[in-house]
Amino acid sequence: MGVFSRFTDIINSNINNLLDKAEDPAKMVRLIIQEMEDTLVEVRSSSAKTLADKKDLARQASRFEADATQWQEKAELALSKGRDDLARAALMEKKKCVESADALRDELGHVEEHISKLQDEISQLQEKLADAKSRQKAIIMREKTASSRLKVKKNIDSDRVNDALSRFDRYERKIDDIEAQVESYDMGSKSLADEIADLASDEKVDDELAQLKAKMKSNKENK
Repeated sequence: MGVFSRFTDIINSNINNLLDKAEDPAKMVRLIIQEMEDTLVEVRSSSAKTLADKKDLARQASRFEADATQWQEKAELALSKGRDDLARAALMEKKKCVESADALRDELGHVEEHISKLQDEISQLQEKLADAKSRQKAIIMREKTASSRLKVKKNIDSDRVNDALSRFDRYERKIDDIEAQVESYDMGSKSLADEIADLASDEKVDDELAQLKAKMKSNKENK
């Protein structure tokens, strides 16, 4: 199983638990980042161990290859001394060393391929982690803003707010009634200032009427 398959299973499991418990998104984001960091540490540790195994395999392969060379030299020495039996035995040992070295080299190739994949996954995970951290503050801020708006919306639409507005309407109606009562007391009664103002107004109308009569009289006399 690849690191991302394992990581995805862990994340999905924890997210489902959070959703079941109705946890807030901020905790979910922090959990995801924590899981990514833990997975990165785990993969790096695994990569370090695999690198150590690679070095050990390379040392063993080199040792078998050196032994094969030595058995080759021993076979040649035995032949030079006319000991075919010893030369054959030396070549058999050489064959074992070569086979062991080849098997280790083949295993080394698989290990190197695994290390290459691990390094790619580590790079991808680092990029994902950096992206998650850069978006963490924005996500939390959006969640807080949305929660605040939702709270305001609920308050606006709540019976408590509607009741308060209804009380305002009743108070305004009561004030309108009081003002109407005050105006009713003023109807039919004039103050001294009002009566003087009326006299001034009547005098102005009388002046205009006198001017109009004079104009009409003048027009008749001129005809």
